[in-house]
Amino acid sequence: MFISIEKLQNEIPQSNPDPKAANALQEVLGGKFGEMRVMMQYMFQTFNFRGTAKPYQDLLRSIASEEIGHVELVSYTINMMLEGSTNSSDDPTSLTMSSALDSPNIHHFLVAGQSSRPVDAVGNPFLGEYIYDSGHLPLDLIYNLIAEATGSLQMCRLYQMSDNKAFRATLAFLIARDHAHQKAWAKALELMGVKWSDQIFAIPHFDFSKLPEVKEHMERNLHNQQWTFTNGPSQMSKIFSGESPFGKDQTLEAIDGFPVGFSIPQLPEAPQEFSSGLLQSGIMDKISQKI
Repeated sequence: MFISIEKLQNEIPQSNPDPKAANALQEVLGGKFGEMRVMMQYMFQTFNFRGTAKPYQDLLRSIASEEIGHVELVSYTINMMLEGSTNSSDDPTSLTMSSALDSPNIHHFLVAGQSSRPVDAVGNPFLGEYIYDSGHLPLDLIYNLIAEATGSLQMCRLYQMSDNKAFRATLAFLIARDHAHQKAWAKALELMGVKWSDQIFAIPHFDFSKLPEVKEHMERNLHNQQWTFTNGPSQMSKIFSGESPFGKDQTLEAIDGFPVGFSIPQLPEAPQEFSSGLLQSGIMDKISQKI
């Protein structure tokens, strides 16, 4: 079973509306190497796990659970970046939604009511065929490492496309966490006998501290930590501990439970989108009276 905690894993700062950058961030949400893909991939690998290697299953489960929150974080970030990009008016004939025609993804406004979609940056729907789950643990771990490395590469590229505060805050957090997840899968493979070179990993092979928002997370050691994301016992630390596979000066830290988190932004009504459509009919007033 899963427990929902009404917090975000990272804070989303207020920023100006930016539909173009919001659409670019769709790749991180519903793209082939995005957060929806790794969430589902790790989930199915956890559900379909065979054998008694419990530490590996617990590692899969912890990162799969974290990825649910990453999907949530990216979705809210896209929503925040779309907020304010259209206007509200009492005149139903006014062109309150005209800016949607200039957006690279009209479905943000036409289909989703000014919100995120389970698609990539060019509108391709998320596909289950992205998910890799062979039933062969070493092979699955290799594919997991590839997925995290490619996702990190794409996010570093995205970071350089916009200086929108919400955009960069979420990307910086995810870059730091992807760094930790690359180490997790590499450490799991290292215990199976794989030898790594810190001349190649993490990918991209780059000093992430040069990105100021990422540096803040690294100073808190976020790139070397992994929470269990469970309220019960976990054997994850039998794998995620000790020296990092990518550098002798880094130590992996397993933490019980989950991070404290940040408040979830409350999106206002959008009458120009006919969203949510409840207050106009008095439904919420009736519910409030009953409460």
